[in-house]
Amino acid sequence: MSVEFTIISIGALSHNRLWGESGAARTAHATTTLVADGEKLILVDPSLPPTVLAARFNERTGRGLADVTEVFCTTLRPVHRRGIAALPEAKWWCGEMELIRYSDHLAELAASADRLNTEDLQAVKEDQKLLERFSPAPEKLTEQVQLFPLLGPSVGSCGLLLTPPTTTVVIAGDAALTAGHVERGQVWAGCADAEAAMESLQSIIEVADVIVPGHDNVMLTAKRWF
Repeated sequence: MSVEFTIISIGALSHNRLWGESGAARTAHATTTLVADGEKLILVDPSLPPTVLAARFNERTGRGLADVTEVFCTTLRPVHRRGIAALPEAKWWCGEMELIRYSDHLAELAASADRLNTEDLQAVKEDQKLLERFSPAPEKLTEQVQLFPLLGPSVGSCGLLLTPPTTTVVIAGDAALTAGHVERGQVWAGCADAEAAMESLQSIIEVADVIVPGHDNVMLTAKRWF
């Protein structure tokens, strides 16, 4: 059976500079995708709140979140994992460098507890506990789903490369922010490393026939038309 993917929820930016927006105009959420390969059901970037995620997942698949075997987060930025608590039985994956660097970041915040208010310190501790559930993703999650490092948006951000027989699909996360950003060759203004992010975007364009952006609907690349 060939690997398949389904968009569970189309993401959105809090503000899109390509539309002339300079401040928050809406609640940001990442595009959430289900990848199915054999018995493995991999949910990528569970961004919606848990109850909303469960309802949307059922609407799009006829299944329940309990059917998900694995979760993959392209980055550990909170907006990409807002609904992950609704998937306690699944295996949680992310890029190894992302896990290490984000864990270090939280440890630094916790060490400066005297500069945090009680609410912020509690949030840091909850994030640290949450990260204990994550494991570094293997190079291959299945025979047709492999890790695709896409550094730049965050220090260790990674996408997934899907290789069904007739096409190549990249679930890109914030390395391909929206279709408009890809078409203009632009990266996210909030990238940890803009130069690395631009290299990652070029890699996506060179490899992918189909791109699932981090905050937009699925798109075809120009070479897919020929």
